[in-house]
Amino acid sequence: MEKTATFDRLLQIMDDLREKCPWDRKQTIQTLRQLTIEETYELADAITEEDWKSIREELGDILLHIVFYAKIGSEKQQFDINDVINGVCDKLITRHPHIYGDVKVQDEEEVKLNWEKIKLKEGKKSVLSGVPVSLPALVKAMRLQEKAKQTGFEWDNTSQVWDKVKEEVNELEEVANTGDQDAIEAEFGDVMFSLVNYSRFLNIDAENALERTNKKFQRRFQHMEALALEQGRRLNDMDLTEMDTLWNKAKEAGM
Repeated sequence: MEKTATFDRLLQIMDDLREKCPWDRKQTIQTLRQLTIEETYELADAITEEDWKSIREELGDILLHIVFYAKIGSEKQQFDINDVINGVCDKLITRHPHIYGDVKVQDEEEVKLNWEKIKLKEGKKSVLSGVPVSLPALVKAMRLQEKAKQTGFEWDNTSQVWDKVKEEVNELEEVANTGDQDAIEAEFGDVMFSLVNYSRFLNIDAENALERTNKKFQRRFQHMEALALEQGRRLNDMDLTEMDTLWNKAKEAGM
C-alpha cells in the first residue's frame, strides 16, 4: 500500500505540474527526448562510480520522465501509465515461460535463448532487430554480439577470440601506412569489434571499462596540471619528458 501511495503521489504531482507550470505544460515528447538521454547518461555515470545516493536520485529523474511521457500519451489519447505498466507486465510474463508456464531451463543462457525465440514469434524479423539504431557504437557492438550468440553464432572459447583480436590487429597494421583512410578506418573498426567480443568472454562490460579508463586519465591529467601550476608553469610550457615525470607522480599519488 505504501508503494502504491508513493506512486500515486508522483502521478498527482505530474498532473499538477502539467496543469499549472508553464514549463511543464509546454513540453512535448520531442522536447523531452534529449533530456531523457542526458538523464540516462547521468544514471550510467553514477553506476560506474557505484554512487548509490546518485543512483537513487537519477532513477527518480528517469521515473519522472516515464510518468511525463505517459501523461502526454494520455492527453493525446494514445495510452496512459496503466497501459505502460500492464504492457511491460504482460511482456515479462510471456517471455518468462519457465516462471509462468511449464517450460524448463537449465541456466541463464537458455533463458536468453527462449527470450529471443519468443520475440521472433511476436513478429520480429531478426534477432538483431531489437538493438536500437541510436545506441553508442561500443554498446551496440556488445548488444549485437550478445544477440547473435542466441543463434549459436559464437566462438567456443576465449583463446579463439584472442586469436581473432590479433588477426584483426595484424590486418590494421598492414593497411596503417597505405594512406587508404577508408581501409584503415574499416580495419580499426574490426579491431574494436573484436576487442568488444573479447571483453564479453572475459565477462567485462567494454563500455564501462573504457569509461573507467577515461575517468582515470582525466584525474591524472588534471593532477598533472595542478602539479605544473605549483611550479608556476603550464603543461604547454613543458616538453614531453617533463610531462611524463608529472604523469608518473600522478600515478604514484593514486590518481
